[in-house]
Amino acid sequence: MKKLSNLILLSLTLSSPLIHAADGATPAVAQAPKVPAFKAHVLNRAELDALLATPEKVLLIDVRRPDEVTAIGGFPVYLSIQNKDLEKSLAFIPKDRTIVLVSNHAGRAGKAADLLTAKGYNVAGAAGVEGYEAEGGTIAKIVPPLPKQANAQTGAAAQ
Repeated sequence: MKKLSNLILLSLTLSSPLIHAADGATPAVAQAPKVPAFKAHVLNRAELDALLATPEKVLLIDVRRPDEVTAIGGFPVYLSIQNKDLEKSLAFIPKDRTIVLVSNHAGRAGKAADLLTAKGYNVAGAAGVEGYEAEGGTIAKIVPPLPKQANAQTGAAAQ
């Protein structure tokens, strides 16, 4: 009888995740921490501020789309090259500066940093503007200019 109860207990224990999965619940299985898809170091606010203290030695490359920079904000001075255009834009990137790649959460920036490191650039790491701001850093909110049509209408209304 004891063997039968142990067998039932073992059966219930093994099928428990399946029962929870069937009813839509996520089984309580230990998940390995997510490994970043890049090797570059993610800079925290203090590290990035230290680099920005010598602006003549550092170059920020923002790999986000312009609409993301406008919607979220960014750093006041940067070179804008989207990830898809980075490799064909290498001739425009100076090799005599320390480079920081920037994106929203450092994911795309990390991949871009790996590419530039492989091409021989001096890359300090990747930074995410949202993480930087969450750590107390100040980012610039960028207001795009009005389209020319809207400017003409506004100017006509002002007269």
